[in-house]
Amino acid sequence: MKLAFVYDHHNASAEWNRREFEEWLTGVFVVPGITLKPRCTTQIREHVSSAFSKEGWALDVKIDQLLNLTVFAMKGDLAFQLQTGNMSRAPYDLLKLQYLYQSEKINCAGMAVPTRDAAAAIGDNIANAERLSNELKLFNRIITVPILLVAFY
Repeated sequence: MKLAFVYDHHNASAEWNRREFEEWLTGVFVVPGITLKPRCTTQIREHVSSAFSKEGWALDVKIDQLLNLTVFAMKGDLAFQLQTGNMSRAPYDLLKLQYLYQSEKINCAGMAVPTRDAAAAIGDNIANAERLSNELKLFNRIITVPILLVAFY
């Protein structure tokens, strides 16, 4: 697994850098031992969970007790989502991050998804960074939470 690119939505890069986390975050997605192919998502999720846990992030954080809604990880005023599944889940992840931002529970977010080609190697209709970055541009005034989108392949 390698870092492909980073998309900076609403100046998220400055926020991650201010907290000295951007370099660490992008480094999480540089793992020569992980090859993107069918049925690799468990390995990716285990690696990312381990990296976040070692850095002191809370994992699978509930954002609503009654609906049992969670985000992948939170630390301080940052939240993070990893999406290696169906494309229909990615906008839902953005909605959860926006909720946390509007509720003043976070000030910035990160999200990681595979590139289009990497998503195709994983399976059919998998979330991909090119589409998600275009959707963030389109919904610029709706999704206002600063998000650092990390694309990997």
